[in-house]
Amino acid sequence: MKIFKRLYITNLFFYILLGIVVLYVISAYIPGFRFVVDILLWGWFGVCAWDLLILYFPRNRIILQRRYPEKLSNGDANPFSLLITSSFPLMVRVNVLEEFPEQLQLRDNEFYISIKALGTKEIQFELTPVTRGTYQFGVCNALVKYIGLFKRKFVLDENRVIPCYPSFIQMRKYQLLATTDRLVELGIKRIRKIGSTLEFDHVREYVRGDEYKHMNWKASAKHSKLMVNQFQEEKSQPIYSFIDTGRAMRMPFSEMTLLDYAINATLVLSNAAILKQDRAGMLTFSKHIYNHVPAEKRNNQIRKISDVLYGVSTLFEESEFGNLYAFARQRINKRSLIFIYTNFETLDSLRRQLTYLRMLRKSHIVVVVVFKNTELVDMAREPVSKVSDIYNKIIAEKFVYEKQLIVQELNRNGLQTIYTNPADLSINSINKYLELKARGLI
Repeated sequence: MKIFKRLYITNLFFYILLGIVVLYVISAYIPGFRFVVDILLWGWFGVCAWDLLILYFPRNRIILQRRYPEKLSNGDANPFSLLITSSFPLMVRVNVLEEFPEQLQLRDNEFYISIKALGTKEIQFELTPVTRGTYQFGVCNALVKYIGLFKRKFVLDENRVIPCYPSFIQMRKYQLLATTDRLVELGIKRIRKIGSTLEFDHVREYVRGDEYKHMNWKASAKHSKLMVNQFQEEKSQPIYSFIDTGRAMRMPFSEMTLLDYAINATLVLSNAAILKQDRAGMLTFSKHIYNHVPAEKRNNQIRKISDVLYGVSTLFEESEFGNLYAFARQRINKRSLIFIYTNFETLDSLRRQLTYLRMLRKSHIVVVVVFKNTELVDMAREPVSKVSDIYNKIIAEKFVYEKQLIVQELNRNGLQTIYTNPADLSINSINKYLELKARGLI
């Protein structure tokens, strides 16, 4: 009788049974009505037997198949699909219950479908993880009913563990649009190049419109025609991302922490730098220096950076910029473009670290990311109707104004800044990188 352990009686069964009992009570007061109720009872027995026969005929089964990705992209909508194949000779209704990972905190994990005889149906849905790590999918259950008096359960007892990596979907999207020259659609600005490029590429024949100062007179005399020198952007320049893993980066926005936004932006920026033939590297820091990946442009560099970023977590320590400066001076010898993903909430916290940032600027181009607190900005703009709302609005305006003072202080000390919403960090990082490259600063 093990097979009947997966048999479930529905509410419809008990409602009909209750109706028949009521009819038997009524038949005690109506002569001749008992015969009609007996026929209904035996008919109900026949319907129950037919329902059980269809559900438990040996060849009638439901097969579940998971078509899930091998890894998840953090902060993006990841596509999933369940394939349900029926060997029932008649159309059945299926209630699929998937056990989603606890990190997602989803309760709408039921899907209701109808499958035709010997048919196949695919359930497609999307999940958006907001934390990196491993996501474990539990048992997938399918409850099948034909008439609706009983349900038979089929189980896909296959626990599936899927790792969640930094946003490679976002990285691929930028890469695809970059190769088709459509980055403007995502907000990437077209930046006019200032001056001429510095690195010699080759000598070619003159065409109308070329600059006269690039004429190569020796090559022109040798070939008896005008030749010009062709220049290109400088390549193999080190582009570093320094990610602060201190407690300040634990602040959440739209269910993701500032650290996760910085990690996604680092992966996108590193891929963009390698596409531009530059070298990409990274490190994380708080009280000490961790996860140093030297700047390279090898084929496996992005995968190496992605694997390192996968395991980065907040250490809840006070970030020490002095150790960061000492490490950069010792280990990064060539002048580099450095993006520092950190979070200064007050002018005092900035001034404690400003000395080290100024010293770092002497040897490198330093870009400091300042996150805009969008919730405080919205609070400062909201209309007020109560005295308590006035106090809240004044406090919010004070914090917003102090953020602007932080940006001004950084610019006054010769540091490049990105003042951005967390959601726009990747776009603004690439824009700043292209801007500095176009201005010939790197």
